[in-house]
Amino acid sequence: MRTILSVLLLLAATALAVVWLAGGGFFGEPLGPGTPTRAVIPADVIAQRAGAQRSARAEIGATASKQILFGDLHVHTTYSLDAFLMSLPLAGGDGAHPVADACDFARHCSALDFWSINDHALVLTPRRWAETVAAIRQCNEIAGDPEDPDVVAYLGWEWTQIGATPETHYGHKNVILRDLAEQQIPARPIASVPPVPGGQMQPRRLLMGAFALSAPRTGGADFALYTNEMSGVPECAEGVPVRDLPHDCMERAATPSELFSKLDEWGHESLVIPHGTAWGFYTPPGSSWDKQLTPEQHDPARQRLVEVFSGHGNSEQYRSWQEVLIADDGSRSCPRPVADYEPSCWRAGEIIRGRCASAGHSDQECDARAAAARGHFVAANRNAGAWTVPGYEIGDWLDAGQCRDCFLPAFNYRPRNSVQYMMALGRRGADGKPLRFDFGFIASSDNHSARPGTGYKEFARTELTEARFGNFVNTPVGSGLDPEPRAQSTAYSMTQPVPVFALWESERQSSFFVTGGLVAVHSNARDRGSVFAALQRKEVYGTSGPRILLWFDLINAGGDAPVAMGGAARMAAAPAFEVRALGSLEQHPGCPDYATEALGPDRLARLCQGECYNPSDRRRRITRIEVVRIRPQTSPTEDVSSLIEDPWRSFSCPVGGSGCRVEFSDDEFAGAARDALYYVRAIEEPTPTIGADPLRCERDERGNCVAVHACTPADVDDECRAAAEPRAWSSPITVSYAR
Repeated sequence: MRTILSVLLLLAATALAVVWLAGGGFFGEPLGPGTPTRAVIPADVIAQRAGAQRSARAEIGATASKQILFGDLHVHTTYSLDAFLMSLPLAGGDGAHPVADACDFARHCSALDFWSINDHALVLTPRRWAETVAAIRQCNEIAGDPEDPDVVAYLGWEWTQIGATPETHYGHKNVILRDLAEQQIPARPIASVPPVPGGQMQPRRLLMGAFALSAPRTGGADFALYTNEMSGVPECAEGVPVRDLPHDCMERAATPSELFSKLDEWGHESLVIPHGTAWGFYTPPGSSWDKQLTPEQHDPARQRLVEVFSGHGNSEQYRSWQEVLIADDGSRSCPRPVADYEPSCWRAGEIIRGRCASAGHSDQECDARAAAARGHFVAANRNAGAWTVPGYEIGDWLDAGQCRDCFLPAFNYRPRNSVQYMMALGRRGADGKPLRFDFGFIASSDNHSARPGTGYKEFARTELTEARFGNFVNTPVGSGLDPEPRAQSTAYSMTQPVPVFALWESERQSSFFVTGGLVAVHSNARDRGSVFAALQRKEVYGTSGPRILLWFDLINAGGDAPVAMGGAARMAAAPAFEVRALGSLEQHPGCPDYATEALGPDRLARLCQGECYNPSDRRRRITRIEVVRIRPQTSPTEDVSSLIEDPWRSFSCPVGGSGCRVEFSDDEFAGAARDALYYVRAIEEPTPTIGADPLRCERDERGNCVAVHACTPADVDDECRAAAEPRAWSSPITVSYAR
């Protein structure tokens, strides 16, 4: 008996040791940066692109000598936690997509001129950061002549801040570094404070070990290693100068003010770019950019650009409706629906009311339950309102929470976080001078599979967009509680054990992902410094994916040259402007020979999905130019709705050609005697676009959505395309009134 017990104890101890080792990642394979393909884009291909652009410029009569270069400043690899999870076979993924994939994709699939890496700083351990730096350097080393490279790769990260309430939410910002030399970059990225209680991801080791051993061939062991590496990084001490901290700690900034302060301590050239600002996936209802318009929370020297559009949708447009009402004392309530918007909190009440009525309860009882449901929804922190409706289905929400008349809007739209709202805000600083946001406009992809610039063709929805996020909640590592539908709502508690992606309506959100946008710069040359200088001076614009050519100038400000987009002038007379635009080049199917030869058939199929940027000689037509005028507040009490004129002017373009030239002036400027900013949208002819009609509503005779047919990740053969008008957004030109 003693022998048997001894053997059993030994076996138990051995099993426990194996589980303990598995929970620590002993059996996992670490992620690496990969090795990019050494082949570069042939010089004659780049020369041909430049020549085509010169010919187009001459065709439209644009005299500017700068070349327009296209890039993507928002790219994640599987070093990012969400991207890593989606890459695992047990989550339906196809394996790792390291930094080397992004380098190859930018060069050979999407044919970009520049791009940046922006993995979440929260999970960039010292090893991952060092490997990211080395990989970006390698991508640049094979780019040819540094003065005329085929592609420029920038180093950066994402500061991923999520507040549980509108008062504590500042949002996500990408940090882009100009240089790559050791003495010109921070020793470590600067992360935000973790968005959920409990700090870094620290799963119980034995449970993680059991999970790893249960799925050894589908990524369980790799997941254990990944999380163990994250939780093993010590926190940097607070209050210590950044250069005195050890390299192997996790440095954090809780607010934008702290982030700017730490970047100032380092002193390196960098840009901080807010993104996804109106995206309600993680932004709490009622959030507003008002609190960031302070000298502490905004740094105009670094925070010079804002991302208007990405693969997560459009954050440009302001609407006056509100998703929640917040009183002066901080109390919240649910607003009633208006003609073009139904708040999600209101819809929560109607879902419960319908269930209540079906269960045979009285109207009085169902009214009370609907009111309680609205209250539970608006009281839920962490943006978890939908979780207060037990057992909901996507169709229950209809089109509640969405901007019905916006172009490819971000999911669960937050209008007071929109770019137009930001640009309309105005205060007086302590020095008496105007305090405003003076952003240039860009677009990018926010891709999570190391694929910069995915918007060159509308295809492969479940691979080249983030639609696979929605399927994640139906996998072993992403699934949450699945309560039965009940005729009563429940209050949400932050202690509920619900996976984050299940919490945030991931499956419904997946219908809203699009292929992503591009940033375009008017640059003096192709080199790293010239592109970064164009970004700093805001001579940039964004597109929804196509490579539209756009020039926007103030032509009567005096001086030797017009004031280009992103610029500013001081005038007393009516400002006059000129816009020139050319449509993007239509695409041939497949890939050009140089890409096929560089990547080979297998890598071309997996990375590029068999399709590359492959332009023809025919340009799409620009159908119209829209002008938006915004007169920033002179005091916080001014109603923003009256200050944003969208569109202020609209001009139809000739049918016979692809180009469009427009001149206009603001004859009301002098009489209004106040500052104004102007930007333009160049609109292309409609084209089938992924995510253009995400919910595919059935509507009644009054236009109300009565049923939805959302695109789900399970519909792998459904590209979810509908007609949309691709566009480019210029950076604004600000004209101050000279008294």
